[in-house]
Amino acid sequence: MPVQRLNHAVLYVRDLDRSVAFYTEALGFRQVAGMPGKAAFLQAEGSSNDHDLGLFAIGADAAPSAAGRGAVGLYHLAWEVDTLAELSRISDVLSGRGALVGASDHGSTKALYAQDPDGLEFEVSWLVPASLLGEETGMRVARLDLPAEIERYGARTRGGVGVSVPA
Repeated sequence: MPVQRLNHAVLYVRDLDRSVAFYTEALGFRQVAGMPGKAAFLQAEGSSNDHDLGLFAIGADAAPSAAGRGAVGLYHLAWEVDTLAELSRISDVLSGRGALVGASDHGSTKALYAQDPDGLEFEVSWLVPASLLGEETGMRVARLDLPAEIERYGARTRGGVGVSVPA
């Protein structure tokens, strides 16, 4: 049987408490388990998984990730939100923290790009529902105009239906 989905991701971080605070406050994860000073296991809102993100502390002297800058490695993880209203709210939170580094319209997805306190990049995206996909939602990289996308699709339209979420 082939792989079905990503179960969880694990990140090495310099300061566990700082990273837990970032992922809980900025993205709404909640800590469900951990080993003080060593590891934390976080769960996404609405998830029934035992954890979606593991964080392991390796200390303040850890070198930055060289992935993509002369070394192979993971580029980023992409977290999905249900509505454009939530994407807009997270955009404001990430901007306020100085973590937002970009925003793109990929046609079928509307994406924010940000960095956590250790400079690890991640994406937060809303997926156009399958029923609304068409030629104009083909793969591309363009500037994201979030207010225009909210006007087009609605702030509360559930994203990913028929794509990543069962119809």
